[in-house]
Amino acid sequence: MSCYDALAGTYDALTGDVEYEKRADYLEKLFARSRIDVKTVLDLACGTGTMTWILTGRGYEMIGVDASEEMLAAAMEKSGSVEGVAPIFLHQSMPELDLYGTVDAAICCLDSLNYLTRPKDVQRTFERLRLFIAPGGVLIFDINTVEKLRALDGQVFLDETEDTYCVWRPEYHRGLCTYYMDLFQLQNDGSWERTLEIHKERAYTVEELTGWLQQAGFGEIRTYGDMKMRRPAAGEQRIYFSCVRL
Repeated sequence: MSCYDALAGTYDALTGDVEYEKRADYLEKLFARSRIDVKTVLDLACGTGTMTWILTGRGYEMIGVDASEEMLAAAMEKSGSVEGVAPIFLHQSMPELDLYGTVDAAICCLDSLNYLTRPKDVQRTFERLRLFIAPGGVLIFDINTVEKLRALDGQVFLDETEDTYCVWRPEYHRGLCTYYMDLFQLQNDGSWERTLEIHKERAYTVEELTGWLQQAGFGEIRTYGDMKMRRPAAGEQRIYFSCVRL
């Protein structure tokens, strides 16, 4: 069962500050690092498909992959009036990625890679990505940094909409950040339903991820500050990686 089962229906409303369009602009800047013309793109851990559909509207042929059936269902409901070839959505976990062919680029957004809490699963994911990114294609992903996850320990956060309250409490211990999320949703009869979800993110260092990328067959590995075209600054909260499939 995915940790997003209950959250899927309200995820978009609770993440309205993500600035997806701005992040899509940034991804396109990094696509320019590819040695080939980027036309087909894999959105790994695509969630509710917001980025998948934005890039579809910009002319890319998209494949969205996610481990949560509920998140994928929300993604497929967004077909609307977006022009372009409709995305293909696949229900798969990251370490078990299995496509029918190769793509020119792959993205993995919003610290999804941190959700792989076993280093072996990260290494396996990089190996699978190398199989399905065409030679010269680009892989782009971002992570929550060690500094960010460590600083979350003991804090309490509240996200809310008119019909949803989400209270989440992170605990950090030995590189693992556990989020205890109490989700309260307004029902048709005026009552509130409470659901508890537990999310976990592993903190990985730049050095660890760089080494695993090299072992998997990626080169020209660069890191950037959050939506910046510069190297990460000290204390950076989110870091982007860009690398080329050799």
